Amino acid sequence: MSLNKQDVQKIAHLARLSLSDNESEQYQESISSVLTLVEQMQSINTDGIEPLCNPLEMTQRLREDEVTESNQRDSYTAIAPQSEKGLYLVPQVID
Repeated sequence: MSLNKQDVQKIAHLARLSLSDNESEQYQESISSVLTLVEQMQSINTDGIEPLCNPLEMTQRLREDEVTESNQRDSYTAIAPQSEKGLYLVPQVID
């Protein structure tokens, strides 16, 4: 799929960008090459291929799930302008 200059100008207008003629030509070539690559990738038959979460077929080392910080809720709510029962009180914004 290739784009023409008018397509690039429409896209630029929708994105609220102003492009010179030289920039339009550059973006036309760049976007067209990306769209061509996407078309090539879509034409590949991927039936029966399992998706990978990591291309290196590795498992992620996970750390132990343990608490590393102390609870400081009381000290944080003490410096808040208004709080009640450990919750921050804020002014009502919507009637």
